[in-house]
Amino acid sequence: MGLKRSAKIAGMAAALAFGMATAMTGQAFAKNEGFMKVLKRGELVVGVKADYKPWGFRDSSGKLVGMEVDMAQDVADALGVKLKLVPVQSSNRMQFLQQGKIDLMIATMSDRTDRRKLVGIVEPNYYTSGTNLLAKKGVLKNWTDLKDKPVCGKQGAFYNKVVAKRYGAKIVAFVGNAEAKQALRDGKCVGWVYDDSSIMADLASGQYDDYEMPMSTEDDNPWGLAVPLDELDGIWGNFMAGMQYRWLTSGRLSELEAKWGIQPTAFLKMQAEKLTPDRKHLK
Repeated sequence: MGLKRSAKIAGMAAALAFGMATAMTGQAFAKNEGFMKVLKRGELVVGVKADYKPWGFRDSSGKLVGMEVDMAQDVADALGVKLKLVPVQSSNRMQFLQQGKIDLMIATMSDRTDRRKLVGIVEPNYYTSGTNLLAKKGVLKNWTDLKDKPVCGKQGAFYNKVVAKRYGAKIVAFVGNAEAKQALRDGKCVGWVYDDSSIMADLASGQYDDYEMPMSTEDDNPWGLAVPLDELDGIWGNFMAGMQYRWLTSGRLSELEAKWGIQPTAFLKMQAEKLTPDRKHLK
């Protein structure tokens, strides 16, 4: 085993020890049934996306791959168990966790107050998405370049009002994103405004090689992975908090961004600096 691999496993093992030591106290001990089942079963079942490249998707062979799939593998490696992946969608991912069909969910889910009542969203948040723009390369540089220019958007999307009010863009709204992006290709607008994770997915698809996301993302909305709600304060929740701390402070998530061709996010740097205030540069 290489030194880099050994260090990675050692760090994740520390996350496991942290979770167990933190949770094995008081009433929390009674909240660990699901976690112990994973260890006894020797298999971790994780819900991931199968249609959202590059975070979770099927490769040419049909295998589930992506940044969040790699994260799921990290967790299984730290536990010393096998990994089973279950494809989930935005419409069923929380229900799968509630029904016990999966042990853990890492599936591009925004962290919202209403969702925290249904599933155990673990902190610190591991990723984020926000408002950005897809544009032809070299056309735009700054948000202020949008003043009085036509910008394609999807009808009803809140991003439309944001860029119209802040930057004076003239929104041309379409029924769906496919229509909006086609209008962009046809030159009917200077850019398509939407969630930056969707834009990065398009850029990673190979169908938009002449396009870019030139702006800095605004209105970040953190993502949360989740365990069953009743295990958030037990070993499972504390262990995953340790995993996320290690991912953020070790640079592992930035490494995965690079692996999957994801444009580097300022959020990861900010989280690392927040969690390691005494270190100016991560090693």
